[in-house]
Amino acid sequence: MASGTLADDIRLKLGILSPAERKVARVLLAAYPSSGFETIATLAERAAVSSPTVLRFVNRLGYSGFPDFQAALRAELDDRNASPLSLYEATDDAGATDTAAGLMARSSKLFTSAVGQTLAETPPHDLERAITLLSDRKRRITLTGGRFTNLLAQYLGLHLMQLRDDVRFLPDRDVERTAVLAGLTRRDVLVIFDYRRYENDKPAFAQLTRESGGKVIVFTDTWLSPAAAHAEVVLPSQVNAPSPYDSLVPTLAVVETVVAGLIPALGSGAHDHMKHSEDTARRIGLM
Repeated sequence: MASGTLADDIRLKLGILSPAERKVARVLLAAYPSSGFETIATLAERAAVSSPTVLRFVNRLGYSGFPDFQAALRAELDDRNASPLSLYEATDDAGATDTAAGLMARSSKLFTSAVGQTLAETPPHDLERAITLLSDRKRRITLTGGRFTNLLAQYLGLHLMQLRDDVRFLPDRDVERTAVLAGLTRRDVLVIFDYRRYENDKPAFAQLTRESGGKVIVFTDTWLSPAAAHAEVVLPSQVNAPSPYDSLVPTLAVVETVVAGLIPALGSGAHDHMKHSEDTARRIGLM
């Protein structure tokens, strides 16, 4: 079994599945995780395959049967719905008496593992597609995040603004936000950061973008934001941390990897845009 979620495992195995099994996989991923709790017959009907195909699919994932698969999904949902408070209350006393040196050693081990695992499990085709969409100068980029992850949306957005035109953040005020979403077209790319205790508005934003013909990129955790069902690109990250709060360190590593890929993708235009921006900043006394 993969060390991530069931959705990660399904995505990683798409290339080795039979055509009929891939139909089951796509049905599951399109409405993950709720689709995993449907009956075998319902999944088979939705995927236009036979019930034995659904059983072969879950066997291919490493489960002895459909009940085994659903039990694993239920266990995953317990983790998916965890909050900082529930994680705090579930934390034992491990590390409670750490010295500063002990805390740093424990943090180093956790962060090193989480970043390494995140980058190792990032699907190359999703990373490449994200870079392609974000470097397409014909497209308009809009970014949005959550309570904490808005910081990462800002971080990626500010880099993009230095490298290319047509980059903006989804406004906070209702009227402005509605105007932006109502004006989405097929040239738009919406970048969403959404992590567990997922925000209810993010799937709606993603669906509106997809219905307008635009593209959606979702940065999320390994349990996958519901907005991922409407995304063309999903970039999940580990969130292991030495505290009850989910870590954003691995996500930051993915963001910086995307930025590194954008430099050659944008070519000399990125350098020209950055130079013009710095000249402008100098003229208005910001440098």
